[in-house]
Amino acid sequence: MCQGSSYLSPRAYAILHRMHHAYSDTPKDPHSPHHTENLFTMMWKTKNIYNEYFSFRLMPEERFSKDVPDWNKFDRMADSMFVRLAWGLLYVAIYVLSISVFHLPGTHWWMYFLLPIHFLMGPVHGAIVNWSGHKYGYANFDNNDQSKNSLLLDVLMLGELFQNNHHKLPNRPNFAVKWYEFDPTYPVVKLLHFTRIIKLRPA
Repeated sequence: MCQGSSYLSPRAYAILHRMHHAYSDTPKDPHSPHHTENLFTMMWKTKNIYNEYFSFRLMPEERFSKDVPDWNKFDRMADSMFVRLAWGLLYVAIYVLSISVFHLPGTHWWMYFLLPIHFLMGPVHGAIVNWSGHKYGYANFDNNDQSKNSLLLDVLMLGELFQNNHHKLPNRPNFAVKWYEFDPTYPVVKLLHFTRIIKLRPA
């Protein structure tokens, strides 16, 4: 529900994410900014690889697919154009009601220009994280790749731009490492653990 029109199959996403860590910034990396001409060609390459795994036209190495969630029927439903369009219409309705009907405080007509980003939030977020997180910023660790921590942008990406930290410590739920770094998602993860919705493994 949170992904809406940007729904990604957990299975296909997990495969690509594991490949990204295994082949970080090499030609085999499914979304490295260092092997594509620009941001849009990187997004297009990632989309094509994702579709190959999503449709089972391409089968990954076992290490990339072991223990990933496989919800084939749900994935096909959530990926359908009908469902994606339904989510898009819901977003439009919320914007129209908020801006034009109820005139909620803080809303303005120019916010309609945000709708395309809202429709494609998943790909937009992924593109920013993988482009910025492997091109701009600083590194705490030598990971034999180009991963970076983009501190100034990280608040907007909820911790995801601590890519250098994440590539060094991929199983760590808190992406922040230094005292001046803050991962805003980590307190949410701790709350989910405290309420037993999820279970964090011991460090």
